[in-house]
Amino acid sequence: MLRRQAFKFRIEPTGEQQRQMRRFAGSCRFVFNKALALQQERYEQGGKKLGYAGLCKRLTEWRHDPETAWLADAPVHPLQQALKDLERAYANFFTQRAGFPRFKKKGQSDSFRYPDPKQIRLDQGNSRIFLPKLGWLRYRNSRKVLGEVKQVTVSSSAGKWFVSIQTEREVEQPLPKGGAVGIDMGIARFATLSDGTFHAPRNSFKRHETALRKVQQAMSRKTKFGSNWKKAKARVQKTHSRIGNARRDYLHKTSTTISQNHAMVCIEDLQCGICPGRPRAAPSNRESRSGPSQA
Repeated sequence: MLRRQAFKFRIEPTGEQQRQMRRFAGSCRFVFNKALALQQERYEQGGKKLGYAGLCKRLTEWRHDPETAWLADAPVHPLQQALKDLERAYANFFTQRAGFPRFKKKGQSDSFRYPDPKQIRLDQGNSRIFLPKLGWLRYRNSRKVLGEVKQVTVSSSAGKWFVSIQTEREVEQPLPKGGAVGIDMGIARFATLSDGTFHAPRNSFKRHETALRKVQQAMSRKTKFGSNWKKAKARVQKTHSRIGNARRDYLHKTSTTISQNHAMVCIEDLQCGICPGRPRAAPSNRESRSGPSQA
């Protein structure tokens, strides 16, 4: 069977590489927002939505426009991927799988993606990876990357940069072990299995609650958007990152344990509308397809 898997590592860029990555992430965010504003404007004027090919033509114009000529400094493939992300967001909206696409903000999910594996070189022996217009980047090699590299995503979180390497490889069909089990999610107990076993909650927030309160109080005493306020905000983000990492680690370990010891896992769906006494929530009314304002 074909397995697609992502291997995420923290990278250690130089100062110049960090500045370049911030520029690339900002360029992708600018292209996404500009294309979204263009689509909304065409809708308000009664025009037809542009497809991916039409947006790529506009991207070429933006890269040659003197006002946005700085877009040419960023690699073109990540910019095109931003347009693909917008196209996917529209498709999810029209199929009612998600809300209307929103404008991206600086500092929230800053990332860019390289889709062409021919432009990527991975040197696991020396713990480094080559990316276009960035050169060789050192990364913390915590495990071996298995399979053929298909694409790479560079992202920022809490002041740190990460690289996610998506690979593809053929593996043997896993054989199921154990029988069937049902899972009931709760509050006092994180997960209770039908065979009587249960998993206690992690309570990662309570463990960091005191530290989080202190850094939040310190940030509230700073002048907003000042240099000290930005430093305090970075400490708050770092604390939230620790809480999120602890939760993700616990979820991965718990789900791996359950899946490796049972052939079938059944979980109740509280949103399906079939459960007695739990009517399905009505979909929210969309005011218009023009979406939210840019403000």
